[in-house]
Amino acid sequence: MTAPLSGFPPEVVHIVTPEGAVELSFATALYPIDAIYGAAYIFIDRCYVLLDEPAPGGVRVTLAWKKGEPPEDALRALAGEFANELLSCAWRAQIAKENRGIIEAVTNKALAGAMGPPTLDDLSRFDFSDEALDDPLGIAMSWEDKYGKKKDPPP
Repeated sequence: MTAPLSGFPPEVVHIVTPEGAVELSFATALYPIDAIYGAAYIFIDRCYVLLDEPAPGGVRVTLAWKKGEPPEDALRALAGEFANELLSCAWRAQIAKENRGIIEAVTNKALAGAMGPPTLDDLSRFDFSDEALDDPLGIAMSWEDKYGKKKDPPP
């Protein structure tokens, strides 16, 4: 038997009596399944976690207390913590998705740097005939070249 949990929308969170569990329902269009898995993983040390799909496009998460029957306040706190963790996991997944190119570029750069300096064979194949620096604005010019050497003050 289920009953709504006070303080939460009744279509999202229910208390399962007599098992001492709380059920949360989420749409996978709103929260990616990877975020739901990530949030569920955080809770496996505190409670039993069951994920199921009651309808296409929806996921139901059941969090069951491990020891005895919990008070309603403990279940409310558990549901709230899970909802917060789910939001955090969804945000991290969105950031990783949007910055995938940057993450891959930095990783490739780090791995390339870990390979060490170029070998003599690599240097022998390198074309040193190109001009080293294209500086149309003269930014790379030294101070002395740009403004002349500073003259020594008279003694």
